[in-house]
Amino acid sequence: MSDSLVSTAYAGGTWDMPRQPDRWRHAAHATAAAIAAIGLVTMAALPRDSSATGGASVAPADVASRPGRETAIGAYLGAPYHYPSDFKLTKEGRHDLTIKDVNWFTLPFDNPLYYGWRIQRWMAGGTFGTMIDFTHSKAFAPLKTDTKLEGTLNGAPAPETAQLKDYFSKLEFTHGHNMLTLNGLMRFASFGPIIPYAGAGGGISLPHSELHVRTDPSRTYEYQYTGPNAQALFGIEYRLKTGSVFIEYKFTTADYLAPLTGRDGSWLPIDMWRQFSRWWSGEEPPGGWAATTLTSHQVVSGFTVRFAAKPTAGIAAP
Repeated sequence: MSDSLVSTAYAGGTWDMPRQPDRWRHAAHATAAAIAAIGLVTMAALPRDSSATGGASVAPADVASRPGRETAIGAYLGAPYHYPSDFKLTKEGRHDLTIKDVNWFTLPFDNPLYYGWRIQRWMAGGTFGTMIDFTHSKAFAPLKTDTKLEGTLNGAPAPETAQLKDYFSKLEFTHGHNMLTLNGLMRFASFGPIIPYAGAGGGISLPHSELHVRTDPSRTYEYQYTGPNAQALFGIEYRLKTGSVFIEYKFTTADYLAPLTGRDGSWLPIDMWRQFSRWWSGEEPPGGWAATTLTSHQVVSGFTVRFAAKPTAGIAAP
């Protein structure tokens, strides 16, 4: 194996991921894959004419370039970049550990994919709107790279440098780094069917945590509520006859405080109820707490399907 690569465990196997000097090369590959995905989504969303002439279907100008009150439902794919962040593990009398500058990586096009869905509601005039946005991202800690440690682990001073695989068998949020947000939106001046827009909002993080300290008898493998998040976004919408194709940049940040419960979960509602029950009873998680902040750049592309009320006879559409 090349010196520029490091083998990293995942789902019972390994892959080679770039070391620090090759991060930008790795980002270039991810960008190329994102561009390919954008092209596929665009082609899939373009309207087709079913008439015998075979000519291309063209959206009416008032539909494509004059949005009004409407609802849109959409989905997207994308690729994130997570900033390095400290990861803290605490348990009274046992752990008080900080892992410095974890270089989270994502593998957005490996199963499970990076994806998202959204519901938008635009007000009369089409300038302002609201959006519920769900993003399924991922974050893996590189277990087989040298990492700086501070504090204590299992009641003993941690070494200054170590590989995380010596202490953790799992340290990831891969099904995934889930963010649910409520956002405000604003459209800007259009260029025919092309309309730029921006937005911002906040919500909650509902990751599927996969955490296992090797000395603990069992892993934590469940959906959890871990804290608040926020995002800002800017995108370009290309309006078709009944839908839109969009490309968008998102900046997100999420504070995580994850309980190490040592249990395998099941469905999201069941895991949330069990977490609420533990909180209500004042029960401390047997493995302690894990904390970090995931701050990310994200580029996404997808399509929406629009639903707008038909104008009353004799009244022009907004």
